[in-house]
Amino acid sequence: MKTGKEYMEALKQIHPRIYYKGELIDCVVGNPLIQPHINAVAMTYDMACDPEFEDLCTATSHLTGEKISRFTHIHQSTDDLIKKVKMLRAISQRTGSCYQRCVGFDALNATYSVTYEIDQAHGTNYHERFKEFLKYIQKEDLMMSGSMTDPKGDRSKTPGQQTDPDMFVHVVEKNDKGVVINGCKFHMTGIANAFEMLIMPTTGLKPEDADYAICCAVPVDAEGITHIFGRQTNDGRKFDKMDQGNVQFGVVGGECMTILDHVFVPWERVFMCGETEFAGMLVERFASYHRQNYGGCKGGLADIIVGAAATIAEYNGAAKGSHIKDKLIEMILLTETMWACSLACSADGYKLPAGNYYVNPMLANADKQNVTRNVYEIARLAHDISGGILATLPSEIDFNDPTLGPWCHKYLKAVDSVDVEDRYKMLRLIENMTGGTSLVESMHGAGSPQAQRIVMAKQANIPMKMKLAKKLAGIKVEE
Repeated sequence: MKTGKEYMEALKQIHPRIYYKGELIDCVVGNPLIQPHINAVAMTYDMACDPEFEDLCTATSHLTGEKISRFTHIHQSTDDLIKKVKMLRAISQRTGSCYQRCVGFDALNATYSVTYEIDQAHGTNYHERFKEFLKYIQKEDLMMSGSMTDPKGDRSKTPGQQTDPDMFVHVVEKNDKGVVINGCKFHMTGIANAFEMLIMPTTGLKPEDADYAICCAVPVDAEGITHIFGRQTNDGRKFDKMDQGNVQFGVVGGECMTILDHVFVPWERVFMCGETEFAGMLVERFASYHRQNYGGCKGGLADIIVGAAATIAEYNGAAKGSHIKDKLIEMILLTETMWACSLACSADGYKLPAGNYYVNPMLANADKQNVTRNVYEIARLAHDISGGILATLPSEIDFNDPTLGPWCHKYLKAVDSVDVEDRYKMLRLIENMTGGTSLVESMHGAGSPQAQRIVMAKQANIPMKMKLAKKLAGIKVEE
């Protein structure tokens, strides 16, 4: 397995075509925009090499028997599912940011199970192809980018009905060597500092949309691929220091819009091609695995926000207020509610036909639905505790200016025993973790709230609940 340093060295050996504000990025390592995201991923590598976290961050490959990163593992039990979310919370507590490997991790597990079931139905050999690819990912300890979300164009139309067919990734050519694909993938978390992208359909498909039923693996620097690095709230602060808030690890995951312009994919890297009846299954399994994560990763981030809010209350001289203590308790309750859902959907997981384990989808989607609400309330309470200065704090340049700096130091002082610079840093950390991009990701990461409600409606079995009620009311029910 790689260390964080070895991961960075490996990144220098690939050459993805990445643009930011019209400029081509020569190398992601050392680039101020991307380095914080790289640092967060490096933490996942280093923790896997740390004996303290070995049980959470590593596993034994069921394919080779070798010790591997858990981020490349296929879940073999509910214990694996539980260790996954415990690992995520532990990493979040140490980065305070998105460490980006979850999307590819979940894509690997979803594709593993679905390829098996496609083969059972059609006599194809996708599952064996995928296992060979997986061995490569495990051996090289490569970070994957799960690539699901398409632009979608006109939402009232199916993929095949779009005026522009490229609004959904699709096959434009097949030959004896492989396929050629066109399209675009949005919100590609961590793809600027990943090695491979695992492309999946973004929605359930009808038979007439067979060209859109494509699942395949492509190197991030393959010919025909262009990445456009997305803007984030306050991303200009990455060129500063204290104004960043989370100086080492940044915020969220450095997403890109990724253009696929006649990209060739050899058959050995194609894991679905035309089997439309399995597209919805792949989408739902990936989504449920990914929604499982949020009580873990957001739970860990919330732990830091609670700690930061308690600290700034102390720095402000307000820590003894009963209302402050009550708000902190509310933040803790919201955090542990998210966490409980992650643990529950993992513990209640079950074995799939391929032999790997899947979460309880109802509880996984309930977890993510809670996150879309609880994280916003946690942020609101942190803002309440911090005070208005959170939104109007002078810049780091003013803070250190020979003329303006003394006034900033004088009037930003609160409790005598607290260094004014420490108060400044804590306010910036809270601002960084509770505003803009991070909140939008809590809402729309792993799918919008409506997507979770659709799955919960499917899983709820309301007719069964109606029968239960009728029986208790003494109404005759047909069994």
